Amino acid sequence: MSSEQLTSIWRPDVTLDTLRERTLDTLVSHLGIQITALGPDYMQATMPVDARTCQPLRILHGGASVVLAETLGSFAANAVVDSTRFACVGQEINANHLRPAPVGQIVTGVTKPFHLGARSQVWGIEIMDERGKRICVSRITMAVINR
Repeated sequence: MSSEQLTSIWRPDVTLDTLRERTLDTLVSHLGIQITALGPDYMQATMPVDARTCQPLRILHGGASVVLAETLGSFAANAVVDSTRFACVGQEINANHLRPAPVGQIVTGVTKPFHLGARSQVWGIEIMDERGKRICVSRITMAVINR
């Protein structure tokens, strides 16, 4: 089944505009992360490789990649639960850095769920450079807690 034929996993009130509003005055906006797409079962965001996100070798800092991954996983996890009853918080994250992304590029992260349970969720995140080459793969486990 293609992703265009899938029923959306997101709550009806989740839109690109509502997600973007939540980034204001946070680390997300400080690093220039922008939520750019919301598909039926995926969420996408971009982040510039610049002075805010690079390391001294002038390539993307691994920690910045993890911030992008955690941002996507957290936003996605919270977008599938009843937000009046539950919140999703990061429990564990890992990342494998595969290749560098130099200053001046924009990287794109995409997250999709591996598991959407009542008490935990697991999301996979792939971060690609402008050529579509994978630069980082990450997995985050989110705890679903009562509000």
